[in-house]
Amino acid sequence: MPLGNINVCIMDREKLSDKLADIVPERVTTVRNSGSCKGCPKHSTKLHVYDWLHDFPEMQELTNMVEVQFKNTRKGYYINSNNIDLKKGDVVAVEASPGHDIGTVTLTGKLVEAQMRKNNYREDGNSGPRRVYRLVRPADMEKYELAKAKEQPTMIRSREIAESLGLNMKIGDVEYQGDGSKAIFYYIADERVDFRQLIKDFAAEFRVKIEMKQIGARQEAGRIGGVGPCGRELCCSSWMSSFVSVSTSAARYQDISFNPQKLAGQCGKLKCCMNYEVDAYVEASRRLPSREIVLQTKDSDYFHFKTDILSGQITYSTDKNNPVNLETISKDRAFQIIEWNKKGKKPSKLAPETEPGETKEETIQNDLLGDQSITRFDKKEGGTTSKRRKPRRGRQDNRNRKGKPPKQNEE
Repeated sequence: MPLGNINVCIMDREKLSDKLADIVPERVTTVRNSGSCKGCPKHSTKLHVYDWLHDFPEMQELTNMVEVQFKNTRKGYYINSNNIDLKKGDVVAVEASPGHDIGTVTLTGKLVEAQMRKNNYREDGNSGPRRVYRLVRPADMEKYELAKAKEQPTMIRSREIAESLGLNMKIGDVEYQGDGSKAIFYYIADERVDFRQLIKDFAAEFRVKIEMKQIGARQEAGRIGGVGPCGRELCCSSWMSSFVSVSTSAARYQDISFNPQKLAGQCGKLKCCMNYEVDAYVEASRRLPSREIVLQTKDSDYFHFKTDILSGQITYSTDKNNPVNLETISKDRAFQIIEWNKKGKKPSKLAPETEPGETKEETIQNDLLGDQSITRFDKKEGGTTSKRRKPRRGRQDNRNRKGKPPKQNEE
């Protein structure tokens, strides 16, 4: 049956959801989890929200607003003014400027209003919230597929145009609207770029409405994806959606060496994971003595050398600049010696003295080898004598048998 004779033909939701899986970002998991709970979406991505109110039908009817996701990390909130029975995973045609766009419903019900407040959603001044037109039809799908096929060639051609104009920018991705009447160009630039002439050239070349969106290096790394030095998928491409600035002070609080090659991620910026544990290190460092305090004993003075912040173990040296006569003590012992020094007392040694009958607590070995020496497999010089191997008895018997004729049985 030709498409023109179909008045109201809605494609099967299951097939359509599989066909439009590329609307959801491709770098994240797009395999349908048929055994997942009802609150989880069919295509799990870092932008999806768990609907913990899915068991309450009355909550789904409190609002007509729905959350719709498009390519990359673009989301929008639309009003279901036609009272269409929408569920998560449905592909819909929504109002756009100009024309219409195609996206996937990711959230319905009362939680949509909470997400709108969280994302600081603001309605248009006069028109109000945009509407959901309908579930997609085959004609909408044809336009969408034609627009989708133009994205890669458009990105390559747009890079050539930007390079010919001498602009210091990189176009990372191109997204066409569902009806093909508008194109969004995502670009990266370290400085301000005057792309007025670029937009004119794009409009003349591609014959669509042009929109430019600037993204950062972290967003670009999340779009491309990859594996980090920890062996796991990049946080920016798997679950992280908001990026917090990372400073070198986070490395200083955690006693991380300032090596640019180790501190920088695949985006060229400081690793986002440096912020994960910095609060714990800052809180633990507040419970440690100052590094400028010198511990005095009867033998010599001890200067701070290094600190294991989380375990509370402090290493001191008798030389201020070099590791000499290193002694490792706990923070409690360090505070005890500091109090004694304030009162004019000096202990005989830095380590705590053990009373007779008490056993010294075993310290945890940080070395993987433990007590084993790394030279245990080396050959000792002149100390070993090689033993001569004894010939096997079977071989010797065979040699004797070859030299002598076999004995004949006497009868």
